[in-house]
Amino acid sequence: MTATALLAFIKNESGATAIEYGLIAALVSVASILALQALGGSLSTIFGVVSDNLDNVASQAN
Repeated sequence: MTATALLAFIKNESGATAIEYGLIAALVSVASILALQALGGSLSTIFGVVSDNLDNVASQAN
């Protein structure tokens, strides 16, 4: 490989954008997973309370 071809190969940035988008997507995925894990217990509790309240309302209506 000649020096000119080697320099052209080093300066070529055509795949850099795709790699950057891939890294951003991976970072967003990891952040989403961590956020959902952190909120999972709270959401479960909230849905349980809502479910109990709906059961109470339904039993009172009958």
